[in-house]
Amino acid sequence: MRQRKIGNAQDAKRHSYFEYLKIRGSVPSFECGDMDLRLFRRKFRTGTIIKMYSYQFPRGYAGFAQDLNQSLNEFLFEPVLPILTVDKKERYPNNKVLELDLFGLKRRLEEDKNDYVDSFFSEEYEDELFGKAKVSCFVFKPKLSGRDAKKTKEIIQDRFFKNSMSVMFSVNGQVHGHFTSEFITRTLKFNLLKDSLLIHVDCTGMKPDFREELFMSDRERLKQGVEASQLRKYLGEKLQRSHLDEINRRRKESIGLESEDTAELIKSFAKNLPKNSELFKLLEQTLKLEEHKDKKKGPGKNKPNEPKEEKLFNPNRFPSMFKFRRKKDGINVVSVPLNGEKTLLFDTDVENEYFDRVEDPGSLSLALLQFKYSNTGGGDRPGHQKEISKLLNIVKSSPHNGTIKVSINPTKEVQVGDELQVKAALDGSGEVLEEIVLVKITEEKGSIEPTPKEKDDNDNLGLPKLKRVQKLDWNNLDEQGISMDHGTVMYPLGEGDKLEAIYINLDSSTFLGHRSKIKNEDQILLAEKKFLASVYFHTLFLYVITKKKNYSLRIDKDGEVAREI
Repeated sequence: MRQRKIGNAQDAKRHSYFEYLKIRGSVPSFECGDMDLRLFRRKFRTGTIIKMYSYQFPRGYAGFAQDLNQSLNEFLFEPVLPILTVDKKERYPNNKVLELDLFGLKRRLEEDKNDYVDSFFSEEYEDELFGKAKVSCFVFKPKLSGRDAKKTKEIIQDRFFKNSMSVMFSVNGQVHGHFTSEFITRTLKFNLLKDSLLIHVDCTGMKPDFREELFMSDRERLKQGVEASQLRKYLGEKLQRSHLDEINRRRKESIGLESEDTAELIKSFAKNLPKNSELFKLLEQTLKLEEHKDKKKGPGKNKPNEPKEEKLFNPNRFPSMFKFRRKKDGINVVSVPLNGEKTLLFDTDVENEYFDRVEDPGSLSLALLQFKYSNTGGGDRPGHQKEISKLLNIVKSSPHNGTIKVSINPTKEVQVGDELQVKAALDGSGEVLEEIVLVKITEEKGSIEPTPKEKDDNDNLGLPKLKRVQKLDWNNLDEQGISMDHGTVMYPLGEGDKLEAIYINLDSSTFLGHRSKIKNEDQILLAEKKFLASVYFHTLFLYVITKKKNYSLRIDKDGEVAREI
């Protein structure tokens, strides 16, 4: 593939194209009878033969039809045609599986969803930055049936992350570039999901010029350019506010361990740490060093929140209901600040997989019925002169337990006072369900003045929580993907680059071996406190130094990155 420029000199743009050999205007070919290529127990009369040279399978590959098949599944997320891989008994005599077909990772995820996938959703983006894109998120189970968290992680990594591609970017079903799990920890800051989240970004509908600058010419890597940085930032902002936030929060809350009472430990540490010291500045860059002041509670604010009773949701395969949730005086109307964003909620009764299932998928479309300019724009004009994508950036989320979310924010083409009449259409089985919403563009949001900081108080630094863990807690942690056994001393839990909690294992072999030598009960309690303090602060400073020096911890496999830590 090569690059060329088309158009005039002022508007020169690059477009990829393929070159192939022609002799006297024809593609080289030859006639043959029944040709025996010793493939698949058959002879060939037609087809294309490609002989590949100078390739080498990575060390440890058991066979072509198994290991390579797995990689092909990942790089061909949704191939146009299925592929058959065939091995030869002479090459791999001990391989019992010589022939395998593959349909791409998307079909594989669909087939294995009940066994491996815990949550799934998709979002469709339509933005003036890049055009159209669809993002699908697959969150795997933290613990498989009959497996512990450690073994579950190994199985999922080997089955779905063989090439360390946590975020895949594809065109026409073929993966052209990727991000590793570093995107999940540093950009999304969902550290608990780093080994169990797969994100697929379909770039087929992007603007050709944007897409051209996104991938390298070999179509295997993303460019380290402006477009890739802009897309990374955009995906980070959107996915942080998506259903992933709820999934990540739910997993953290379900751990449910009580924090060790380390008030005296942290208080003593904070009192002896000058705010202007280099150590404090180092900690401040990595940890959430902030005050936790007691807020004054107003009348009625001390009442405990009563848990909301969740309604039972019985979805249909096809929707029979589609209604806009907020009405004003009986009219579907919303106001959107010129520099802001508004989320429209629609109630429906269709299943969550409606937009993404392989058979009979549905879709939600938005169309502009009328565009009414403000007075400063020169009066009313019919809607067909403008496309909705020119006026609004749109994010459409897949149904989630009876709710479809659509986020909109104005583009540079609109101004305060403009009104858009938008039709939302959800296609059903033989019918289309429609809702019309009036969107009014209002004044920009004013900037909020920052609240003045109160006087510093060293007594309440926001240091990571210390969580003491015993053997009876291991199963609870295991359910959430945190593996603990006698060989584990501690587990650091972060949110992005911020360290939130340190889980210290009091039933680790390290501490149990030391404790077995002590007979006095008071000495055991003292040893336990020293062990907690020692591991806590060692972990704290090692974490800070690692981040300060911009070190990246990772596990290598066969010379390539297998997983970011």
